Parts: sequence; structure tokens; C-alpha cells
Amino acid sequence: MFRLVAIVGLAGSGKSEVVKAFEAAGFTKIYFGGLTIEKLKEANFEINEPNERMMREKLRRDHGMAAYATLNLPKIKEGLKKVSIIIDGLYSWEEYLVLKKEFPALEVVAVQASPKIRYQRLTTRPIRPLTKAEAESRDYAQIENLHQAGPIVMANRTIINEGSLAELEKQVSLILGEKNGKN
Repeated sequence: MFRLVAIVGLAGSGKSEVVKAFEAAGFTKIYFGGLTIEKLKEANFEINEPNERMMREKLRRDHGMAAYATLNLPKIKEGLKKVSIIIDGLYSWEEYLVLKKEFPALEVVAVQASPKIRYQRLTTRPIRPLTKAEAESRDYAQIENLHQAGPIVMANRTIINEGSLAELEKQVSLILGEKNGKN
């Protein structure tokens, strides 16, 4: 049986590094945020934080708060026939509920770091860097408008990512060694 794991956490927490480790272990990535970028490109909008936020909120207005899970269900179902899947970017409580209903064995891994550390990372990241004000604004929007706190709180496992990359990879390797989220 193949595993379905979703990574949750606020921007700058280290989700992308965790996803890379799962991919290196043979998981296939489904990037929920890719839908936002795809829709922005289709509409000929610039890829930036305000437009990304607008598109995330539009998709959820048009398709409900579970939009990203619902729109990706066919891809997840098809993928799980062949490989273990790592979901990059599960955000809303409603998405979590849809996935848990469809896939009761869903494992959720939260990646957390303090705002200070996350904002430092976000201002220096090479792809789509954010200012401290943009990062803080995004946090509030994701918690208040996208109900992101629920999946983080309900995670099966939580990784505190405030140290080195090697320390993060060690925590991930423990999770990868588990069978269906259990020791």
C-alpha cells in the first residue's frame, strides 16, 4: 500500500525542504500551490505575493474552501495506484476534511518555526522572497481567510525546524521510516 502524506505549515517554516526529502525517498510530489501559479499564468497576471493571494482566495470563492484538495483529487487517486504521494501545500481545514474523508490513512506532517526565523528565511530565499511585512500579512491571511491553523494542529507529526538542515533531515528520516504514520 502506498502512503499519502501532506505537509503543512506557514510560509518559511521549511515545508519545501521536507518535501524534497520525501521526494528523495521516492515519493511523488503533488504541489497544491502549483494550481495558483498555473491560473495566474492563464490570466496573464504577474507572479507576485498580492496576485498569488488574490488567486488563492478567488479559487476558494469559486470552488469552495476545499478547492485545492477537490481540484487535485483525480491526480491524487491516480498517483496512489502507482506511488506514494507527498502533498506540498495543504492549507485549509476544509481541504484537510476532504482528504481525510477520501483517504482515511492520510498522514499530516506540520513543519513549524518561530515567526522571527521564518521571516528571516523568507526575506533571503531566492525564489519569491517576501519582505517581513509581506510575510506577516501572509500569515494573517492564511490563518484568518484560509483556515490554515486546523491542519497544522491536527497533524500526526510536528517537526520543529529552527536548527540546521541536517537536523531537519534527521527528523524527516524518522517519519520516512514509519509505516503509515505509526512506529
